[in-house]
Amino acid sequence: MPGYNLHNAPYGVEWRFVLAGAAIFTAGMVCRGLLSGERTPQIIRSPRSQLLPKLSTKEKDELPYPPDALPGARDVETPYGTIRAYEFGPEDGRKVLLVHGISTPCISLGAVANGLVDKGCRVLLFDLFGRGYSDTSNDVRQDIRLFTSQILLVLASSQLPWTGSTSFSIIGYSLGGGIAAAFTSYFPDLVSSLVLIAPSGLLRPHHISRKSRILYQYSDGIVPESILNNAVRRRLKSPIAPTQNQPTTEKTTEQTVIQAEVSMESNSQAPLSKVHPDITIQAAVAHQLDHHEGFVGAFMSSIRHGPIQNQHEYWRRIGQRLSDRNRRSNQKPEKVLIIGGEHDAIIIMDELKEDAAEVLQDNVQFQFINAGHELPITKGEDIVKCIWDFWQ
Repeated sequence: MPGYNLHNAPYGVEWRFVLAGAAIFTAGMVCRGLLSGERTPQIIRSPRSQLLPKLSTKEKDELPYPPDALPGARDVETPYGTIRAYEFGPEDGRKVLLVHGISTPCISLGAVANGLVDKGCRVLLFDLFGRGYSDTSNDVRQDIRLFTSQILLVLASSQLPWTGSTSFSIIGYSLGGGIAAAFTSYFPDLVSSLVLIAPSGLLRPHHISRKSRILYQYSDGIVPESILNNAVRRRLKSPIAPTQNQPTTEKTTEQTVIQAEVSMESNSQAPLSKVHPDITIQAAVAHQLDHHEGFVGAFMSSIRHGPIQNQHEYWRRIGQRLSDRNRRSNQKPEKVLIIGGEHDAIIIMDELKEDAAEVLQDNVQFQFINAGHELPITKGEDIVKCIWDFWQ
């Protein structure tokens, strides 16, 4: 019987290339282990414990995001680390939970929260893990499971009833919109009204840049996390420099996301904080990059695993429930309110209208205002008016 020749293998397989590729892969994995090692689960503390104890009262007041920027601050101890939350407004007012975007702390929704309190609402905001004054756990994915757990932990920390027989309205901005929609799909009896501001969740894949896909998706688990972290940190810092009104691009990158959330603040109608009216989101995010060791990792994990794309299943669940409920009711049909920016370069107006109407089965009301993706920061009063008119 003739000997078997590797060069005559079936289907034209070049085995020497296969063996060489296997060797390169093995070497790469060894190098990765040497460079990064096994990831030790740990809680990365926020500036609340790493920075604030070193500062005087005056120095705290001068921070880009002072710890008393909003009333009713509390720190919620959890297995994932401490969560910074703010709850204020009349105790008997309509309860409203607000969830912020991917790169900013919750002060980005300060103008909306203050405006709703002026209307008599009881509001509750919190910093997502890895943002603002919330810790983050480096071994837990920033996906809808973690975000749902964080919301429930924050609700449970209140002295007022937010669950059980009590329902609340939820407002989500950008990434927070995707989080709010997914949460509502699981807990419809807890949510009396869903309001989404420039929400993620239905972002069409062709808007994501090729460079970002390679950096976040294809490199995950291959390139050492420490190298990725440093690369992303450098990329994130570039749009925070004082160069306003940068031209937008067709493709979405982490730079355009942050720039979209912090731009055009000079046009703001109302301050984000009544106690510190001069604070800006641009400065807050820059400070966060420098002083929150968990921020970049949390940002990267949210890009990889958060509710940014392919959330149609959750939205359809909401739409179907609303259709069923509206068919059985003689009252005015219940709908989801979606508020968008006419000039949003991240969440495109026409695409959002088409995709959201389809998955929500037309159980949706749209309101678009003259703004970009930063609309709750620059157009807080307009946002509050849209929401209040919808509720009334």
